[in-house]
Amino acid sequence: MSKIYFQGTFGAYSHLAALSVYPKADIIPCKTFDECFSKASSEPENKIIIPESNRITGNIGIEYLMFKHRLNIYMEHFQKIEHNLLGQPGSKLKDIKEVYSHAQGLSQCSQFIKKNNLIEHIRADTAGSAEMISKTEDTKKAAIASSLSAKIYGLEVIKKNIENESGNLTRFLVMGKNTYQPEFKDKNYITSFLFKLKSKPAALYQSLGGFAINGVNLTKLQSYPEKNTFDSYFFLCDLDGHIEDKKVQKSLEELGLHCEDFHVLGVFEADKIRENK
Repeated sequence: MSKIYFQGTFGAYSHLAALSVYPKADIIPCKTFDECFSKASSEPENKIIIPESNRITGNIGIEYLMFKHRLNIYMEHFQKIEHNLLGQPGSKLKDIKEVYSHAQGLSQCSQFIKKNNLIEHIRADTAGSAEMISKTEDTKKAAIASSLSAKIYGLEVIKKNIENESGNLTRFLVMGKNTYQPEFKDKNYITSFLFKLKSKPAALYQSLGGFAINGVNLTKLQSYPEKNTFDSYFFLCDLDGHIEDKKVQKSLEELGLHCEDFHVLGVFEADKIRENK
């Protein structure tokens, strides 16, 4: 049975995402994103599932690891994020004075926290907060986490769906060392790649011309400084289409003329949820 690694503790949203995608796999937690990427790099038969961005709070911050390890992306998965206030069994909302969660969890529930005058405490992850609360046995303290965390750590859901906006989604990427590319068929695909431009004026403007001429839609284009520098940047990019599509090939050939580094991270089917956005 192949292994799927995720960052965090059991009950985390990454654990939920792993269960959604690979319910029969051996799902294993890692303490850090670095550990996840290192595991996948050294164990080609296994995969990782990593949150890449959130619909409301934006990027998670794993881009430098994508640049460093250059793992292949096999699929994207949009996981619905439903935050819950978890406390000791029998606790009531009026009892709660302090709340613990990941910074993004607190940010995504800021209205509820403010309305109920709760004191915030930032922790490394949502499920870890739930685990910590379960050990304190303090009825004044609560965690913001998934309902799966409540089940795992014996807590009660005091209030469901306390996020500021319903329909909050986190985009997860399934990645691994081995290269795999789906056959080019009549489906919606995404090609993901990174590149670093040659140092010359208007390089970015010139490099992107091929996409406009060939009618290729870029859905993501973000720049990140290379490690320990602020004068050398790499770009992470997603486009609509399969790399074997002639339009996409021509666009990437044009881009390649302006690059000193170019690497395809993966070609994968677009999540069905994109069609409803």
